[in-house]
Order: sequence, then structure tokens, then C-alpha cells
Amino acid sequence: MKNSVLFLLLFVCINSYAQEKSNPLVKKFGTVFSVPFASEKPNPDFKYKILVEVNSMGEKPDLLNENLEAAAKVLNLHILGGVPEKNVEVVLVVHGPAALNLMNNEAYQQKFAVDNPNLPLIAALGDAGVKIFICGQTMAKRSISPNQLAPEVTVALSAITTITNYAIKGFTNLKY
Repeated sequence: MKNSVLFLLLFVCINSYAQEKSNPLVKKFGTVFSVPFASEKPNPDFKYKILVEVNSMGEKPDLLNENLEAAAKVLNLHILGGVPEKNVEVVLVVHGPAALNLMNNEAYQQKFAVDNPNLPLIAALGDAGVKIFICGQTMAKRSISPNQLAPEVTVALSAITTITNYAIKGFTNLKY
């Protein structure tokens, strides 16, 4: 009996710290966890300007690139932290091998013989107001043409110039 009570108390204590999964803005991507006991949180009065830079391809062509999903996580974390949607601006800049993840399904199938698992994420990011840029230099180097891109993607001269432009505008750069 004593062991049962001890086990029950331990179970209740552990579950009292269990965090709930949440997708407050980007509903199917960038799942985050509530942390009700956190002392450091975003300030809902601040205007957050965040540039997410991704240059790493996903582990396998048939899997979602978790690095691209970081943009959804950044949005969801700030919204979960109490920041109004109007106070969070996220820009995604993709270059290097990750640029292949921004190809439309037809081009992706030709390259990898599988559907592009990143397209629903790209669409969800676009719906959430994320600006998605691909490096034009990477496109040239990897022989990607504009008609091979997902419709939400905008071509930039380069990742470098886009990052420096947004740095001047006050964006914080997060690299993945």
C-alpha cells in the first residue's frame, strides 16, 4: 500500500510538469511545447523581426527538412509566448543544398524520384505570412530554374545580399 501511494504521488508530480504540444499559428508544423514554469519569455509588446537562414538539406529526400520547419517553430514559439501575430515578422532565406527542398513537385520528382514532402510546409509558411526567398546564386550553381520552384518562393539575387538587407532593417538572423 505504501509503495502504491508513493507511486501515485510520483506519477502526479511528473504529470504536473508535463508540457502540452501546441501549434498556435502554423497548425501542422513547428510543434512547440508549453512551458508554464518558464521565467524567460518573449515580450508581447516588442516587434520581432526574424530572419531564418537555412542551407542544410534534410536527411533524406522523402523526409521533411527539419531545418525549414524551424521557421514554423520560431513563429509558433513567439505566438505561444503571448506575442500578437502582428508583432512577429519572419523571413526565410534558403541557399546551398536546402534550395532543392523549395522545388515544385514535378522538379523534385525528377531529381529524387519521390514527392516533395516540404511543399505542405512551404504552403503553410506562406499562409502564415512568412516571406520565402531562394538564393539566385544557388539556383544558378544547382541548375534550378524559376519555373521549378514552389509558388510561394521568391528569387533573390543572393542569400548574402538578402541577409544584409534584412540586417539593416533590424532582423535577427537565426542559422540552421
